[in-house]
Amino acid sequence: MTLHPKRRYCFIQRALARAESTCTGTPGHPAQHWRASRQCHPSWTIARIGLGVFAEAIGTYMATVLSGLAIHAFIVLGLTCLIFARANPLKYMHQMRQALMTAMGTDSSSATLPVTIECATEQGGVSKKAAGFVLPLGATINMDGTALYEAVAVVFLAQAYGINLDLGTLILVAITATFAAIGAAGIPSAGLVTMVIVVETVNGTLAATPGSPSIPIAAIGLIVGVDRILDMCRTTVNVWGDAVGAKLIDRLERRPQT
Repeated sequence: MTLHPKRRYCFIQRALARAESTCTGTPGHPAQHWRASRQCHPSWTIARIGLGVFAEAIGTYMATVLSGLAIHAFIVLGLTCLIFARANPLKYMHQMRQALMTAMGTDSSSATLPVTIECATEQGGVSKKAAGFVLPLGATINMDGTALYEAVAVVFLAQAYGINLDLGTLILVAITATFAAIGAAGIPSAGLVTMVIVVETVNGTLAATPGSPSIPIAAIGLIVGVDRILDMCRTTVNVWGDAVGAKLIDRLERRPQT
């Protein structure tokens, strides 16, 4: 007999719930370890909340990350370029368009570096001295888009597992994500690797409260499927931040000494 997909799903859910209630398991019993590993696995989270609800949550997560990156790129970095570097951010972004498109295509700040230097010096009017110092340094440690992404991702994973983070923990997430992003390599999906540091830091804070749940490292697998799209956008923001920094340093160099 063939079951309808919805009935099959309900049947599996009831079977798992029955196994949960009957297999109490004693310390060291295989059933106990089976339940623990099952609940920590990303597929169990998807099965528990439903595929439709999970897809909606992933969509909200992606929209949050993309909105944050857009605000940072156009408002924060744009105003920095306008006020401090005294340059038109839209015009400068147009001059850096080849580097930004290369960053989106390669997902790597390091691979984009030669194009970034060329665009900044030949089209953006940045001196070779400022570009040669700021841009290689920025491609290594200036990962502002990655820091924003990691902070949002960890909060999303905590919510997916029903963990509420207080204000102090959220501030800790922001600080840890900033330092973790500095240590991220300029290669595709490097943020997924350094995100482990942020997750472990949050778990250390949660462990201070007896009985508080933690975020499994395997939970990162929930967002791997959409990471490529977000990686393209955050790498573009990283390169744009490097370019704005080079423009700012170039203006400070050219400013008359008083």
